[in-house]
Amino acid sequence: MKIRIAGIVKNSIVDGPGIRYAVFGQGCPLRCEDCHNPHTHDFLGGKLVNIDDIALEIKKDPLLDGVTFTGGEPFAQIEAFARLAEMICRQGDPDIICYTGYTFEELYANPETHTLLSKIDVLIDGRFKHEQRSLGVKFRGSANQRAVDSKESMKRGKAIEITL
Repeated sequence: MKIRIAGIVKNSIVDGPGIRYAVFGQGCPLRCEDCHNPHTHDFLGGKLVNIDDIALEIKKDPLLDGVTFTGGEPFAQIEAFARLAEMICRQGDPDIICYTGYTFEELYANPETHTLLSKIDVLIDGRFKHEQRSLGVKFRGSANQRAVDSKESMKRGKAIEITL
């Protein structure tokens, strides 16, 4: 299976705690004003990559603390990101963070998102809002965005916020 990506950062220290492998999905229907990654909005941009190749690169790197899905909008390629998350989980016990412009509640209302949500450890949710931009919210761009324990939230059926 292939995934359309804008790029990969193999040793990111800004896309979550520790050293992370960040996969930037290509394509976003939300197009938040003042988005940090506007080049990822076009669904025809970026390049197609085999998810097996990405999973193998992750497996080979013993220094990684986790993997981050970002974008673009990972939930715009839900099947590919869910398959990639499943492959990563089979390789060990990774920490998977996923950035999305949707809220947990919006995603949870759609059963098609449940497979991916159940594989993610932390969901950074909510649209970037320039008027709430803040340097004081760790690993987020605006104060409205939340860090959500995705697996626990799936069990309880409501967003359980955590501190990163």
